[in-house]
Amino acid sequence: MDNHTPFSMKTWVMVRHAKSSWELNLPDRDRPLVNRGIKDAILVGQELNRHNLHIDQVFSSPAKRAFDTALLMVSELGLSTQNIQIEDDLYDFVGEQALSFVLSLPNDFHNIMTFGHNHACTHLAQSLGNYTKAKIPTATAVIFHFDVHLWSDIQQCKCTSIRPKTLR
Repeated sequence: MDNHTPFSMKTWVMVRHAKSSWELNLPDRDRPLVNRGIKDAILVGQELNRHNLHIDQVFSSPAKRAFDTALLMVSELGLSTQNIQIEDDLYDFVGEQALSFVLSLPNDFHNIMTFGHNHACTHLAQSLGNYTKAKIPTATAVIFHFDVHLWSDIQQCKCTSIRPKTLR
């Protein structure tokens, strides 16, 4: 067995959806990804795959741009896209709903991945992690490693981010 003890740590990979289009006159939930967004999601997914995260469950906002980002990244991780769970609480632009959702997760999940929106992602990275930049760019993954047994006990920790701009 490796030195990683998955039962004493919770890992949350929080992803802001990739770049989407404002060109079409569509409801907010239906906005599609643009080509750069698709490429960035694939790049970040490939980089995440190198981190060997062993994701137990993936959750996505119901918005098309978030779900499509999830499909692209999860494919790069070699996970089944059929297990992505749509979660209304992740269609959140503040951060409170998304955080409440994660705090209430079953504790048999050790490593989760969520796909959501700004300003929720930036707020959570700044309040839970040590993220100091003004905002989370599109298609950016923030990885939190919480040294707790229960999701309900998560608190501030160091976070790392994977930004597409650094991979291009």
